[in-house]
Amino acid sequence: MNPVAAPTKVWPGRPYPLGATWDGEGVNFALFSAYAEKVELCLFDRSGNREEERIVLPEYTDEVWHAYLPDARPNLLYGYRVGGPYDPSNGHRFNPNKLLIDPYVRSLHGRLRWSDTLFGYRVGSQRSDLSFDRRDNARQIPKCRVIEPAFTWGEDRRPQTPWEETIILELHVRGATFRHPDVDPAHRGTFAGLHSPAMIDYLLDLGVTAVELLPIHAAIDDRHLLDRGLANYWGYNSIAYFAPDPRLLATNSIAGFKTMVKRLHDAGIEVILDVVYNHSGEGNHLGPTLSFRGIDNASYYRLDTDRRFYQDFTGTGNTLNLDHPRVLQLVMESLRYWVQEMRVDGFRFDLCTTLARENGDYAQGSAFFDAIRQDPVMAGVKLIAEPWDLGPYGYQLGNFPPGWAEWNGQYRDTVRRFWKGDKGLVADLASRVAGSSDIFGSRGRRPWASI
Repeated sequence: MNPVAAPTKVWPGRPYPLGATWDGEGVNFALFSAYAEKVELCLFDRSGNREEERIVLPEYTDEVWHAYLPDARPNLLYGYRVGGPYDPSNGHRFNPNKLLIDPYVRSLHGRLRWSDTLFGYRVGSQRSDLSFDRRDNARQIPKCRVIEPAFTWGEDRRPQTPWEETIILELHVRGATFRHPDVDPAHRGTFAGLHSPAMIDYLLDLGVTAVELLPIHAAIDDRHLLDRGLANYWGYNSIAYFAPDPRLLATNSIAGFKTMVKRLHDAGIEVILDVVYNHSGEGNHLGPTLSFRGIDNASYYRLDTDRRFYQDFTGTGNTLNLDHPRVLQLVMESLRYWVQEMRVDGFRFDLCTTLARENGDYAQGSAFFDAIRQDPVMAGVKLIAEPWDLGPYGYQLGNFPPGWAEWNGQYRDTVRRFWKGDKGLVADLASRVAGSSDIFGSRGRRPWASI
C-alpha cells in the first residue's frame, strides 16, 4: 500500500488505542499528554527528509490528543510536535520546535543523527537546561512509520517448554550472527540471520530450549560513545518499546522479527526478550528531547523534590514513573503487544526492582506486580527478574512474588569463588546448584525460580 503524501481530511478519531492504528480504511492517531497545550501531527515524504503537512490534533479526551485520517495508509511517516510550558523547575520541558517519537510507534524509519538541535535547551548556554532552543531537529531524528500488522503465522505454536526442562541461551542478535560463516552475508547481524538454518542447527546442537535476546527494542547510541568512535553495542538505551531496532531488520518490515519467532518455534525454541522499562535513552536533565521528555516529562519520569532533576535508580540519569497509570499502561501494553502480536514466550526485566518501586520504595504489592499477576495474557509467559537496581534497598534477591524467576546473583558469586579455589564453599555450592531453597523456598516457589 502506498502512503498518502498529504492527507487533508481530519476526523475526530478515538482516544484509544494509543499510537497510530491502521484499521483497513484509515489511521487513528492518539497521544497521551496531561500537560500539553497543543499537539501537532507532522507528516513526511517517503524519504523522511521533508515535512509535508502539520495537522493540529483537534480532540482532547481523558488527557489523550487524537484524530483520524481517513486517507492515510501504512508506511506513512510521521512525528509529533507538542506545545506547552517550558518550565524545567516545575518538571515541564515542552518544546514544539522538536519533532518527537511516538511512544507507541511500531516501526522507525532512519537513524538518530546527533546534533545540538536534538536538545530542548541551548547546549553551552550559561543557563544550561533552563535556556530554550528554537531550532528544528526534524532532519536529525528517526521518523515513525504506520505499519500493516498482517502476517501469516500458519500453524505456529508456542513450544511452552516447562520451566524444569528449560535451558536458556542468552545471546546478542548481531553478535551471534555477524561473523558466522554459514549465515548469508546479507542477513548477518539481523533477525533473519538468527533464524537461518545454520544458526538453528547450532542452537539445537547446544541443546537449548530458549534464546534470551539482549535488548532488541529500538535504542540509541550515546553521543559520548560516538564521539569516541564507539557505539552502544548492548542496546540498554531504549527509546521505543513497541518497535524492533531497525539495525536488526534485514528489510524495513517488522515481519522480519515475526519470521524469526515462527522459525524458532518450528524448531521447538522459545524466544525471551530482555526488556528495559526502567529508564529511557533520554538521559538526565541535560539529555536530548526525543520522545517522553517532550511529550509529558512530568508524567513519564520520576522527578526529584526539585522537579528540574530526575530520580535515578538506574544509573542512567532517569527512571520511568510506573507510579503513573499511563506509564504503567505503556509498559503493560508493550508487553501484551510482544506476546500477542509478535508471539514471544517470555521476558527478562532489566533492573526489575525499579519497576516495583512505589513512592521510591520496593513493594511486592506494587501496581506493576499486580498488573502482571492479574493479566491473562501474561499468565502464560516466562517472567525473569534482574532483582536489583541502584536505589535504596535495591538488592531484592528472593523477594519477588510467586510466578517469577530471578537471576540468582548468589549462585553466580558462589560458583565463581569455588572455581577460583576459595575454601569452605562446598555446602553453599550444593545449595546453589540444588535451587537455593534458602532463598526461593517459600510461597510455593520451585527450584526453577533460581536462574
